[in-house]
Amino acid sequence: MMTTGCNSGKQTTIGIDLANLDTTAVAGADFYQYACGGWMKNNPISDEYSRFGSFDQLRENNRLQLQNLIEGLAETQHPNGSVAQKIGDFYNMAMDSVKLNADGAMPILNELQQLQNIQNKDQIYTVIAEMQKQGISPYFYLYIGADDMNSDMNIAHTYQGGLAMDERDYYLEDSEQMKVIRDAYKKHLIKMFELSGLDKTQAEKSMNAVIDIETRLAKASRSNVELRDPNANYNKRTREELIAEYPNFQWNSYLETAGMGNLDNIDISQPGFIKEVETIINEVPLENQIAYLQWNLINQAANYLSDDFVNQNFDFYDKTMSGKKELQPRWKRSVSTVDDALGEAVGQMYVEQYFPAQAKQQMVDLVGNLQTSLGQRIQGLTWMSDETKKKAQEKLATFHVKVGYPDKWKDYSNLMITNDSYWDNIKRANQWAYNEMIQKAGQPVDKDEWFMTPQTVNAYYNPTTNEICFPAGILQYPFFDMNADDAFNYGAIGVVIGHEMTHGFDDMGRQYDKDGNLKDWWTEQDAKNFKERSQVLVDYFDNIEVAPGLNANGQFTLGENIADHGGLQVSYNAFKNATANNALTNVDGLTPDQRFFLAYSNVWAGNIRPEEILRRTKTDEHSLGRWRVNGALPHINAWYEAFDITPNDPMYIPLEQRASIW
Repeated sequence: MMTTGCNSGKQTTIGIDLANLDTTAVAGADFYQYACGGWMKNNPISDEYSRFGSFDQLRENNRLQLQNLIEGLAETQHPNGSVAQKIGDFYNMAMDSVKLNADGAMPILNELQQLQNIQNKDQIYTVIAEMQKQGISPYFYLYIGADDMNSDMNIAHTYQGGLAMDERDYYLEDSEQMKVIRDAYKKHLIKMFELSGLDKTQAEKSMNAVIDIETRLAKASRSNVELRDPNANYNKRTREELIAEYPNFQWNSYLETAGMGNLDNIDISQPGFIKEVETIINEVPLENQIAYLQWNLINQAANYLSDDFVNQNFDFYDKTMSGKKELQPRWKRSVSTVDDALGEAVGQMYVEQYFPAQAKQQMVDLVGNLQTSLGQRIQGLTWMSDETKKKAQEKLATFHVKVGYPDKWKDYSNLMITNDSYWDNIKRANQWAYNEMIQKAGQPVDKDEWFMTPQTVNAYYNPTTNEICFPAGILQYPFFDMNADDAFNYGAIGVVIGHEMTHGFDDMGRQYDKDGNLKDWWTEQDAKNFKERSQVLVDYFDNIEVAPGLNANGQFTLGENIADHGGLQVSYNAFKNATANNALTNVDGLTPDQRFFLAYSNVWAGNIRPEEILRRTKTDEHSLGRWRVNGALPHINAWYEAFDITPNDPMYIPLEQRASIW
């Protein structure tokens, strides 16, 4: 059993698979290749993936476990209305290719006709609200979440959206790559409209209408960097202020239909964007907006219709934009859909079968050790005043820690799953989720609610509840091994824990206080010092060329890069604490410190396609896997000592030029 703190215990493995290494590579020239080259060679990317790494490998293993649970329910009859019936029938509907292909576009034809029958622009506001209830978000997103300035209470928030390609650069950037993708998108739109029953001329006209509206929305959208400023993206309005600011947007009609007729306040996250939505609705011809609304319906439903829809969707979003070569088998897609729709019901079964209680306790112990370590790191900072340190320690001490699974499970009794169509079940599941969400408006925040299911291979920090969460799904190899020694577990899951803790003190998280309120608790000089030290990471990552002619975006990825940096520093310190009176020995020619950094690096082992490098650089606030290793480790002093990195090595950074924050 792994040791934590100073307790002794039986250690049966170092956790490191030596086959993952490429010992022909020079550690100081390309540590990623050295640490992960063997894994990359032994795990070539399959046609169904645009990126395949350790994360994805674990997700595949989890999906096999979920398949076992879900198919077991799908093979037998269960009482109507039971969770087992819902999971089993939902899966069977997803797997019934004969019915799906026989139905074709039929499941959405009535809805398309209803949209076609819109008589005037006044109706658009109720239509937007009705579509949002079903998981379709034309023009903008609506969600209920904590009030950033009063984190104990939930309010409604709008958020920019309405772009089928998600990111504004796909519409606006003038590079050849983006022009190719835009041309492919236009062809995709035409084909999807044709599959939905339009002739070629009508489909082209609808395509042009969609491109016009989405391009206008893209121009009004804030950049990913601008979206990282929580103060700029908090714009709370009373109902009266809202109506005065947007006099031509029929808020009363929209909010009444959305189920918020009594709403007093709303956060308009990006006011200029909503102003453009108001302008579009009032200026763009009705028939063009109908085409745009129809496209939102088609796009959302496509993966739950016949194979011609699914294949066309795959051809653009997965093949053109991400570089995938082959559609995932139907069972994988079906398992994922059921998991999305009935996540905690599936999660409850998953935990009972696959998550041992002792794993939860070991994680709780590890988290405690990491909290102690971060406290030590904060106390030792030379650039921060005692005044700010005290408040940082208070915030750390009030972290709400969630491990494994929630204490209270969601109740799906109001969700009906029937045998009408796959798409109808998707809509009902979305409506159920919407109803659950909308009931929170104006209500106290439930700080015990989970924002990930237990089977999720991920972790998170939430600033408004000041919580860190580690679902059961991630508490497996290569992140966590109950039989591995401290060097491995602190290097892998320990850094993940430290990463999430550091999010509470990254460029965004640091702006929230211990109670989860957006409130400045820093002295002016300390804030200045933090920004100067953070800028080192911004400049460093800005200069990384991730592909020919394409650089990383240091400002966009700053929060995650700070979290990686802090996670490494904090976990390494915790590792030293844990082994101070129980020193580990060298094994297989590797020192304990070397194993720590190899465990960390192996978490990010993976292969990725060129198209996905472009897409993730534009849309993902995380640095690419290679650079979470080669970009992060040169700023960690202990890494230099562990692998004898010298000024002659290409990855060497002079001490005074390295980042040093948490």
